[in-house]
Amino acid sequence: MNQPSLTPAQAATNKLVHAILESADDRKAADPIALDVSDISYLADYFIILTGFSRTQVRAICDSIEEKVESEFGRSPIRLEGKQDSSWILIDYGSVIVHIFLPTEREFYNLEAFWGHATKLPLAL
Repeated sequence: MNQPSLTPAQAATNKLVHAILESADDRKAADPIALDVSDISYLADYFIILTGFSRTQVRAICDSIEEKVESEFGRSPIRLEGKQDSSWILIDYGSVIVHIFLPTEREFYNLEAFWGHATKLPLAL
């Protein structure tokens, strides 16, 4: 069965998703989930949801992602929210939105359930 070929924009977004996930893994982010929301949301093509176990780790994950995306793609976030408090940081790259939570916040907001009809990408890090 042939898979449809990706447009250059889709290929670039896929590379961005993988770079973000690799960077998060470098900082020991827990329970990574990547959701393809392109067919169900106008907000982004992908949501990435990650957990850090302290405010310091949540900030470190965020910093690592920002540094990698800046160095490999020459991109800064369109919007960055929550870094000062660091219980939930949102990094918006347009086509990809990253959510980094402390465990309590991740459980409370439960984005996985809210976006449960999205396609979950297989992660092989």
